[in-house]
Amino acid sequence: MFTEKDIEQIQNKGITAEQVNAQVARIKNGMSHSNLVAAATIGEGIESYNDNETKDFIKLYESKQNDLSTLKFVPASGAATRMFKFLFQFLKNFDPSKESIEDYVGKHNDNLIKTFISNLKQFPFYAEVILKAKETNSNFDNLPEGEKYLQFVKTMLDENGLNYSFLPKGLLPFHEYEDAAITAFQEHLFESTLYASSNNNANLHFTVSEKHHRYFSNELIRLKEGLEQETKTTFNVSFSYQKEATETVALTVDGKVFRNDDDSILFRPAGHGALLENLNELDNDVIFIKNVDNIVVANKNVEVSEYKKLLAGILVKVQEQAFELLHKLDEETVLEGTLLEAAMLLSNKMNVPIDGDFEDFTLEEKRNYLKEKLNRPIRVCGMVKNEGEPGGGPFWVKDENGEISLQIVEFAQINIEDSAQQAIVKNATHFNPTDLVCGVKNYKGEKFNLKKFVDPEAAFITMKTQNGIDIKALELPGLWNGSMAYWNSIFVEVPLETFNPVKTVNDLLKPAHQVKYANV
Repeated sequence: MFTEKDIEQIQNKGITAEQVNAQVARIKNGMSHSNLVAAATIGEGIESYNDNETKDFIKLYESKQNDLSTLKFVPASGAATRMFKFLFQFLKNFDPSKESIEDYVGKHNDNLIKTFISNLKQFPFYAEVILKAKETNSNFDNLPEGEKYLQFVKTMLDENGLNYSFLPKGLLPFHEYEDAAITAFQEHLFESTLYASSNNNANLHFTVSEKHHRYFSNELIRLKEGLEQETKTTFNVSFSYQKEATETVALTVDGKVFRNDDDSILFRPAGHGALLENLNELDNDVIFIKNVDNIVVANKNVEVSEYKKLLAGILVKVQEQAFELLHKLDEETVLEGTLLEAAMLLSNKMNVPIDGDFEDFTLEEKRNYLKEKLNRPIRVCGMVKNEGEPGGGPFWVKDENGEISLQIVEFAQINIEDSAQQAIVKNATHFNPTDLVCGVKNYKGEKFNLKKFVDPEAAFITMKTQNGIDIKALELPGLWNGSMAYWNSIFVEVPLETFNPVKTVNDLLKPAHQVKYANV
């Protein structure tokens, strides 16, 4: 039962009490696991192209690029805090007056801090941190070794220092060039000129947290003019926040709605699935999606970005085929050949199994069936070979109605206790690096309402803590998981080199993030 005050709070968020009750019921009913049928592999859900075929798709996209409205969509709201987890532990546990760095590493078996300290000068922020440390402590150069390292880390993370732990990943120094260290945000602007621009205009949309918005805006103002002159490209950059209406309730372990100290209902951000609302407000012809931390140094990026054009070329080609067929299906008289062509496109190119009773349908039933299946948003997703990196994977999945479809499935959605499901996971050859190209308009040029293509049963239920209390939290179906469950999907193998996320600060030491390696 909600009080009048509760109802007011709920309505002020742009939702209803019925929606909140539905969230409560979903948490209580537990998470629905995906029913895996098989792992998607090359030739069985994942396409692979040779060099000549790749070049043809790239040329196709490039020939159409200036006639298309393109946009790069970058989820960038994540704070950098988790990147520095082992450094926070170092600050908490290391006492330079009682032990050496070597003793600390041995005692805590902390190879992460060993790697960090051994390669300190290779980090793109090294010069900035040293400068700030010397400003703060004029005696910095004369400090004992252990104390110096401790002060370096404090300068990086503390609020009174550079406060990196507060910043979003997108605004951290990611790569160091001869003249400056630049942020992931700036690298994404440059990258858009390589594949996501048309007529010398690059459209980018970053989803950010409200508290970080002004920092992104200030960074854009600082670098925009110079970057536009350098690249001869005009940057049209927009920002949005996760909408309050997408936030969800949480329950205590005994099933009650969790409340704040003032007795108001706690609403929490509902994971990256909430960004479907943001994506749904964009109506460009081709939308590239890529996480903010998956970015490489400029020289390397020229090569990596060719694979974005490959994915876009595949999207353009299949869209043209689908749109032409949909227009034919609208005509009064439909030829059997058109129906067969549409069924073949769905089955062979879009990985949509055709109903076993299709041949028994009437002509009108066939037409309606094919139109409903064809007239959907399309996503072309890069998939990389599984070599131990984390990430959801491509699988064939059966839903509650018995329909089989190609999906990106997070490991949290899999009942790994089930031996049959476990065996399917072991046979997986590829994983999802979150590298998508999306077509969100229909054959009449109208934008789809993306909220109609979500599988609400693919929501996540996770255990969290709030003020030291265990709670059950609800996350919306993931943006590229359940939120795109009923899109038409094409999965394409791309090289592992296209996936270079920065999950911990030490990932910045990898060759893809080091200019000297990219130039070799």
